[in-house]
Amino acid sequence: MAYDADVIVIGAGLAGLTATAELVDAGRRVILVDQEPEQSLGGQAHWSFGGLFFVGSPEQRRMRIKDHRELALQDWMGTAAFDREEDHWPREWAKAYVDFACGEKRAWLHGLGVRFFPVVGWAERGGYDAQGHGNSVPRFHITWGTGPGLLTPFVRRVREGVERGLVQLRFRHRVTGLGRSAGVVDTVTGEVLEPSEAERGTASSREVTGSFELRAQAVIVTSGGIGGNHDLVRANWPERLGTPPGKMLSGVPAHVDGLMLGIAERAGARLINRDRMWHYTEGIENWNPIWAGHGIRILPGPSSLWLDARGDRLPVPLFPGFDTLGTLSHIMGTGYDHTWFVLNQRVIGKEFTLSGSEQNPDLTGKSVRGVIERARADVPGPVRAFMDHGVDFVVEKDLGALVRGMNALTKEALIDEAALHRTIAARDREIVNPFTKDLQVMAVRGARKFLGDRLIRSAAPHRLLDPGAGPLIAVRLNILTRKTLGGLETDLSSRVLREGGEPLPGVYAAGEAAGFGGGGVHGYRSLEGTFLGGCLFSGRAAGRAAAKAVD
Repeated sequence: MAYDADVIVIGAGLAGLTATAELVDAGRRVILVDQEPEQSLGGQAHWSFGGLFFVGSPEQRRMRIKDHRELALQDWMGTAAFDREEDHWPREWAKAYVDFACGEKRAWLHGLGVRFFPVVGWAERGGYDAQGHGNSVPRFHITWGTGPGLLTPFVRRVREGVERGLVQLRFRHRVTGLGRSAGVVDTVTGEVLEPSEAERGTASSREVTGSFELRAQAVIVTSGGIGGNHDLVRANWPERLGTPPGKMLSGVPAHVDGLMLGIAERAGARLINRDRMWHYTEGIENWNPIWAGHGIRILPGPSSLWLDARGDRLPVPLFPGFDTLGTLSHIMGTGYDHTWFVLNQRVIGKEFTLSGSEQNPDLTGKSVRGVIERARADVPGPVRAFMDHGVDFVVEKDLGALVRGMNALTKEALIDEAALHRTIAARDREIVNPFTKDLQVMAVRGARKFLGDRLIRSAAPHRLLDPGAGPLIAVRLNILTRKTLGGLETDLSSRVLREGGEPLPGVYAAGEAAGFGGGGVHGYRSLEGTFLGGCLFSGRAAGRAAAKAVD
């Protein structure tokens, strides 16, 4: 029986597009299948902020950030905390990825036309010792154009492959099985779904109109993770993170369902580290949602007071932007699913950035004027929209009214006004001197020594109860599902492995389906800016390796 293509790629997100582009460059014939309609080409990457992890970049050097491979690798390994037998390949992928981030990654992307915002961000600061979790220096580079800007050259390369007759795009094809001939996985079967005009990210029909069977010499799985499937998230939730939350928002569309992982596993692939996952603790309900349960993550500066559901400050070093999963673990031990930021308008105007391409029209639209206007605004427009319309926001002139609004929002009188006043007043007394014993105040002052934070990410230290900095604001924060850190085990050629460590003939994997490389390149935690980069790096490796393997 003849092959329909040299390679079949399952999943048209960033990893799948990258793998397909590499196959096109090698002159291979590719069928790219995806269950969603064409308007969702690019997958989750379209909605992303476009953050990328670079080491020793020109942007860092211009901001006097001294970074190098040894420091980055120290941070990665301290953050990942690899401790399992199955961490062999994830550890090797981690070393290779840090080398990539130190070396050709930026030049490769720059050569494809990708450009970067000049101010480097400082995400996941850790707050522990030098060998623990977190970025020692700022490394978060925002793509000029955000997620859509990063996708553009890969979409272009794939469409050029279509024009050359090398690529077939098969949308509305949902894979349900992988089959073998003579021991090699070379057959992809599934259902054809009815055509859909659903807009990008919205729910598309699951009505089946037919079936399909395609054959190729190799199959690359780039189908994503489980973040849109709350049942799978809860089923894989680890004990170390406490009880799974009763309420979760979705940071990804519902079609990110993780079902392809089970299909690959049934075909013989080894799925590892399935209990490792990356969910955010600063989620707010989108007042203008695109998909069901659509949540937006706040990328906070360091000044907001972070309180648990009863109004107590979170322990050191669980400050905004320091340790995502440490904070998640603490929250799930409180007996409640939500926490609070308490701040004022001066802080929110300077320190709140909302994750997502659609929440950053200036950066996404590559508008220099828009960036300047954002910097000059008392409160940026997208943030103001949430203050005006967001169900998780309470905005009041005085603390008493703020507390009444917080308790009304949760329908439970958990916050005591007198206790909250004591907490805020105690913090405010630490602001008047350059010296302090409050480690969060120290962190704010430390952040402002970095030019990027001083310019656009941290408000000058001031009293939160200063009437001139008001009104006061409380933001209810929810758990927001996002990334799968485990996945299909792969070697450095992106070949999927079986139990015992032998390759599963004919099968490769990349992106979130492969834990961004190896079955879990991040270990237990991420340094941020590494998800899109993991899709690029593993997708490129899979495309190149598959191109060499086929006739």
